[in-house]
Amino acid sequence: MAKVELKGIGKVYEGNVRAVSDANITINDKEFVVFVGPSGCGKTTTLRMIAGLEDITEGEIYIDSKLVNDVPPKDRDIAMVFQNYALYPHMTVYDNMAFGLKIRKLPKEEIETRVKEAARILDIEKLLDRKPKQLSGGQRQRVAVGRAIVRKPKVFLFDEPLSNLDAKLRVQMRAELIELHDRLQSTMIYVTHDQVEAMTMGDKIVVMKDGIIQQIGSPLYLYNNPINKFVAGFIGSPPMNFMSVDVIEEGGQVMVDEGSFKLAPDEKHAALLKPYIGKSVYFGIRPEDLPVADAAHRGQKFNAKVTVVEPLGSEIHLQATTPTQGMVSRIPPHHIYKHGDTIMFAPVMAKAIYFDKETEKSILPVKWNEQEAWGLYRKPKPYYLKKWSVDCYFL
Repeated sequence: MAKVELKGIGKVYEGNVRAVSDANITINDKEFVVFVGPSGCGKTTTLRMIAGLEDITEGEIYIDSKLVNDVPPKDRDIAMVFQNYALYPHMTVYDNMAFGLKIRKLPKEEIETRVKEAARILDIEKLLDRKPKQLSGGQRQRVAVGRAIVRKPKVFLFDEPLSNLDAKLRVQMRAELIELHDRLQSTMIYVTHDQVEAMTMGDKIVVMKDGIIQQIGSPLYLYNNPINKFVAGFIGSPPMNFMSVDVIEEGGQVMVDEGSFKLAPDEKHAALLKPYIGKSVYFGIRPEDLPVADAAHRGQKFNAKVTVVEPLGSEIHLQATTPTQGMVSRIPPHHIYKHGDTIMFAPVMAKAIYFDKETEKSILPVKWNEQEAWGLYRKPKPYYLKKWSVDCYFL
């Protein structure tokens, strides 16, 4: 496998349209890294520059310590994974998987060994004599993955391979890609607009917006330590609540005033908010940190009116509003509320995050790259059942 390094990468299209600006990313050997962001943020363009499908305007790309700026895609030793199957309809599964190896004139015995080994990994050994039209969508995707695996590339590149699948199959395929990574111990770079995919699959996430990398870190680091309002709102489902509040001083204590209620920040946050007295900031709180308070609750709380109730079985999402601002709360399913009810929320103030209104940056001391803080956290990989489905195309 291989380490991939992007140093000051930029891409400018005709008409001075900048798609990517000064991207500096290190993907370590055997690491699963996810590029995530909204449409048009530059994540796919960055992936295509790594693949060699887009020319680089600025910077350098290294794969396995080799500068590859001018190396054609076929010589970069990568496998590219797209949304489409890219299977030859007139060929059997075996021939589809073996085709790239035959083009490279590998010995027949080695081709057979590689194809059968990939088929065993993907549990498609019984499908080798079938043609694509005889396969289900999931089976076709396994074949496409197998065609990439047989090449034994240094790096796998995935460009939103699950976007055409239904919700249930997407969940299965997320699990299977994680298991594939563990089996192959390969370097994988995955692009998606779905933050749930990013959170559940990646060892490390690269959050992008408008061609600029916003923050890099493990899923939980980004979730708990967002560097700005965009990252805080993009990572997490439901997204973080943001309320505009005024920072005031009352009786020698720093307070935040929403208009219909006042809250006292915890001691650490109060010290950081002192320079903002007399100004407005964004008060951010996760839905799970906004529980419903009962009448006996003696801590801080405020009233809001329920506008939408979303029962999800294991939990309920409550959408509520104050006279001026809305919010979402994630609560246990035994609570029963209906539209129009007035309820009390008891925010967990220690979990709140405050953002400067002008820059939208967190007022907390957060690092842009988690490795600058305390080193990369690698999450443990869960075990999942073996059911394969992913679209793949290899260069």
